[in-house]
Amino acid sequence: MNGEANVKVKAIGRNGISAPILSFGSAPIGNLLREVSESEAQGAIAAAWESGVRYFDAAPHYGLGLAERRLGQALSNFSRSEYLLSTKVGRLLEPTSDFPGETDLADGFMVPKNFIRNYDYSGDATKRSIEASLKRIDTDYIDIVYVHDSDNHYEQALNGAFPALSKLRDEGVIKSFGAGMNQSKMLAEFVKHTDLDVVMLAGRYTLLEQGPLDDLLPLALEKNVSIVAAGVFNSGLLSKNRPTSDSTYDYAKAPAELIARVNQLADICESHGTTLPAVAAQFPLGHQAVANICLGARNREQVLRNAKLFEEDISVELWRELGSKGLVRPESVAGFLQGG
Repeated sequence: MNGEANVKVKAIGRNGISAPILSFGSAPIGNLLREVSESEAQGAIAAAWESGVRYFDAAPHYGLGLAERRLGQALSNFSRSEYLLSTKVGRLLEPTSDFPGETDLADGFMVPKNFIRNYDYSGDATKRSIEASLKRIDTDYIDIVYVHDSDNHYEQALNGAFPALSKLRDEGVIKSFGAGMNQSKMLAEFVKHTDLDVVMLAGRYTLLEQGPLDDLLPLALEKNVSIVAAGVFNSGLLSKNRPTSDSTYDYAKAPAELIARVNQLADICESHGTTLPAVAAQFPLGHQAVANICLGARNREQVLRNAKLFEEDISVELWRELGSKGLVRPESVAGFLQGG
C-alpha cells in the first residue's frame, strides 16, 4: 500500500456511504480497563481527524455511554456531513442507584456504575437505544447501527432488532445497519436472512485467523455486504514488532506455540523492511469484502501510531511469501497480489 493508504476511501455497504479505510474505535476513551482523562480522550479524537479519519464507531456499552458522549462533544466542532458515525444496539442502558461508589470494571470499564445493561434485542428496545444514543452523541441521525454481540439472542435479534432497523433506515433516522460480533458464523446467518449491508467482525479475521473465509467473507461478496474489521491485533499479540512472553491473545496469556508463530511472521516482516503491526493492520484489506479497519486508541500518541501503520509500503513479495509458507491462506492476500 502507498503512503496515502490511511485516507484511501472505500464504499461501506450499498447505501452510498463511504469513508477512508481507517476508522476510530472509541472503546478505549470509554475508560476501557482504566481511566482516560477528558483531555486525553479529546486529544485522541482530534488526532484522528487530523490523520484523515472520518468514521467514528461507538456503543452504549463503552463506558456506559461515556464514549458516545465524548465523541459527540469532539465531533460537534465539525460539520455533520463530513464524517460517519456508528453505534450499536442490544445493551439497553437503564439508570440505577443500587451501586453507590462502585465502578463498572467487572464489565471492563472504569466508570461509576450508574447504569445497568439490559440485553434486549426487541424492536422497542432497539428504538429506545437509538433515541438514547442520539441524545448522548447530540446528533440528528446515525450513519450505521450495528446489532451488538447477539450471540445468545439470535431469534430475538432476527425478529426484533433487524426489522426495527430496516424501518428506521426507511424513515431516515439511520442510513445503514448491520451486526457486530466476535464470531463469523452468526454474522453469516444474519447476512443470509436480513437486508443488512455491513458487518463489524472483531478479532476473527487477522494474520492469525482466517476462518471467516469459509463462511462470512464469500457470502459478503455475493450479497454486496461490506466488512469492517476490528480487533486485528488479537488483543495485543500482533500489536508490537515482536511478541513478548506475556503477550495476550484474545485477552488471555498467549500460548508458546502461538508466540513462536508470531515470531516467524515478524521475521518475514523484518526481511521485507516493514513491521508486524503494519502488516497486521493492513492484512484484512487483502480481501475484497473488507472495506474498513477499525482501531481503538485512548490518546493522541496511539492514534498517530495507528495512522502510520497504514503509511508503510508493504511489498507484494511479503504477501506472496506469507501465502506460500502457509502462514496465511492464499485467498486472503489475493487482492494484494492482484493490485487491489
